[in-house]
Order: sequence, then structure tokens, then C-alpha cells
Amino acid sequence: MIMNSTNGIVKEFILLGLASFPKLSIVLFILLFVIYILILTGNILIMVTVHLESRLHSAMYYFLSKLSFVDLCYATVTVPKMLTNFISKSDIISPIGCITQLFFLHLFAGTECILLTVMACDRYVAICNPLRYVNIMSKTVCYWLESLCWTASILHSIIQVVMVHQLNFCGPNQIDHFFCDIHPLSVLACSDIFIIEIVFVANSGMISFICFVVLLASYIRIITTILNTYSLEGLGKAFSTCVSHLIVVTLFFGPGVFIYMRPSVSYAADKMVSIFYTVLTPLLNPIIYTLRNQEVKNAIKSLIGKKLLNK
Repeated sequence: MIMNSTNGIVKEFILLGLASFPKLSIVLFILLFVIYILILTGNILIMVTVHLESRLHSAMYYFLSKLSFVDLCYATVTVPKMLTNFISKSDIISPIGCITQLFFLHLFAGTECILLTVMACDRYVAICNPLRYVNIMSKTVCYWLESLCWTASILHSIIQVVMVHQLNFCGPNQIDHFFCDIHPLSVLACSDIFIIEIVFVANSGMISFICFVVLLASYIRIITTILNTYSLEGLGKAFSTCVSHLIVVTLFFGPGVFIYMRPSVSYAADKMVSIFYTVLTPLLNPIIYTLRNQEVKNAIKSLIGKKLLNK
């Protein structure tokens, strides 16, 4: 429970953000606001396109639209609070608000982690078993895999929140970050966090390890199949699809491992690293998947053309 054993209940936390660099606040606010609008526009465009275009009603694009939804929600959990921090001298958040933000942060982060792994498995089936792809990746299977993503992520988030709820805070109450997260909160605790810290790392580590093993196995098999069976033209197309996915995986997993697979120590680099997985990944996912995918680009052009003709 978030309370002070001697001075009573902690009523608020203060998110410091970039308090030590006030001259950058306005510039960063404008930049981040523009990026957030692009995140909303890009991800909503993908979701609408996949939903309306029948040619994109396959497992690959189904999961792509779900990734866009998760990215949109993920950015919305953190970016508005970061924007508020840039234009205010001190950004106050209640303990309940802090825990709520932490819960949804890990909910959407965990969902994206597992969803990227599911997308790698989808590419494995498409490249290694193309003749059976439609039967294997049926609508029912897609629904079950999506349910798995959300169920595992909800359990992950609940464990994180329950552990944070056990911490005692006796001051200071200043969180040296843009938003509430595990490490910035843990370093403020005045209680023993050794066991809780082990649970934090084990909880995040279990999801990361399982996803990493499945991703690694999928791509080893994919690369082996590509090299052995594809023509030069097919080789280029298959590698192009895989490279897009690997870029997204690297941008998301790399910073995540740095932040969560270590003890609760606050580093100056944490704020910058957090920008990668909370802002850049949701921004780049639509760009990577649309600019490198001719089907999606054609579908977007077709939708825009239909709208213009109907006016």
C-alpha cells in the first residue's frame, strides 16, 4: 500500500520530466505534439484501411491493425502526460493516477511484445508453409492468439501493480521521469524492495525471454527456408517483409531490455531510452509497415480515391 509509516499517506507525486532544462520545454512540447498527431493519424489510417479493404482481410493485416490499435493506446497512456509536463513547472499526479498509468503502460507494452512475437509466427507460417497458410492462420486462430496477447498482458500488469502497491513511500515524492513506471517509483521507496525487485525482473523477464526464444526460432527457420527455396525475386520480397518486422522488434525490445531487465536503479539515460519505446515505436510502425508494403499503399490510395469520387 502506498503510505508512509511515520508521516501518513503520500497524497501526490511530482513528475519532474525535463525540469532541469526549462528552455527546451516549448520546443519539445511542439515537437512531441506534432509526433503525437502523426501517431494518431498513421495508426488510425491503418486500422480503417485494414477494416474497409477486403483485400487486406488476412491474418497478417489483422495483426497489423491490432498492432496499430495497441500503439495508439500505448502512446496515449504516456504522451499527453509528457506534454503536460513540458508546459508546467511541476506535473502533479495522485498515487491512484500513478498506479493507473503504470498498469496501462505495462498492459499495452506487454501486449505489443507478445503481438510482435505472434506476427513473427504468422510470417513463419506464410513463408515456411505457404500452401497451408490460410488453413493454419484462420480467423479462429487469430482470435485465440489475440486473446492470448491480452490475457498474458493483463496478468503481467496486475502483478506489477500488486508489487508496487506493497511499497512504502516516506519521501521525497519527486519522480525523475516523464511518467510513472517501475524503476522511478522503486527508487523512492523507503521499504525493502529486494523481493519485490526480483518479482519485477522475473515478471518482465519471463515475457521477454519467451518472446525472444519464439522470435529467434521463427526467424532462424524463416531465413533458412528463404535461402533454400526462394527465387531471387521471392528472396527480395521475403527479406523485405522480414526486415520491416525486425526493425520494429529491435526498436521495441532493445530499449525495453535496457529499462526492465536490471535492478531498480535510476539512470540519466532512462528518459531518453523511454522515448524510443513510448514515442518512436508507435510513430515508426505505421511508416515502416506502409512504406515497405505495396498492398497497404495501394489500399490507402484506393480508399482515398473512392472518397474523392464520392464527393
